Amino acid sequence: MIITYDIHIVAPYINWAYFFFAWNMHNKPEEEKVKLRQEAETLLDRLDASYHTYALFEIFDAYSEGDDAVVSGVGRIPFLRQQQGDPPYLCLSDFLRPQNISPSTLHLPPSTNKLGLFATSVDIGLETDFDADPYQKMLVQLLADRLAEATAERMHEEVRKHYWGYAKDECLSIPEMQQEHFQGIRPAVGYPSLPDTSLNFILDRLLDFRQIGIRLTESGAMKPHASVSGLMFSHPQARYFSIGKIGEDQLRDYARRCGLPIEVCRRFLAANL
Repeated sequence: MIITYDIHIVAPYINWAYFFFAWNMHNKPEEEKVKLRQEAETLLDRLDASYHTYALFEIFDAYSEGDDAVVSGVGRIPFLRQQQGDPPYLCLSDFLRPQNISPSTLHLPPSTNKLGLFATSVDIGLETDFDADPYQKMLVQLLADRLAEATAERMHEEVRKHYWGYAKDECLSIPEMQQEHFQGIRPAVGYPSLPDTSLNFILDRLLDFRQIGIRLTESGAMKPHASVSGLMFSHPQARYFSIGKIGEDQLRDYARRCGLPIEVCRRFLAANL
């Protein structure tokens, strides 16, 4: 499924706190933040006439098998499990129902036998059309980053309420959504519970990122830079967490499950070793 958004549709979903942080404004006086936001919103109005954002997603039948998600008919997505700190030692596969177990047995809704995959991005022109003015280029780039995240927020709302429909009666304000009051989670690749950016190659194979103009570098980074990819879980107890440091034992097991040489996985997970 592909959704094309006008900028004015997703702009209300921008989390301005992250925008100010990226602009190094988090400790500045409030009046300076107000002035910058007004300037940014004026620019968004101008961009709205020529540029769009895009969401790509699919909802697959899936189940958990150990630390993997098995996506019916198309393959596996390997995950990592916490090894440090206090239990429970979480893994994203914990938020899927195991195969051949009735949801009523685990007191779970039927939606926990599905997994959502997504990517969002912006028109590449937001990264290439403003080279003549360094200040405006920087401002547009930071807005593009926020627009990609805002598009994911808007898309996820529509998925929960309509396309997947496990939260049809949800009635949350945008600030409440930004505070993650909705059921389920939307972990993004490269974030603490999904630190391995090579997972983008798996998601690309299942979704075909090119449909919304995303291409991958050798390291799994996305171009345009203002892009987000990840997973959607509906489990009512699902929550965000950080994998943290893992041991050599899990690295070897993960490489085996990925079907990759251990040194390749070591390179992608260097920060977690």
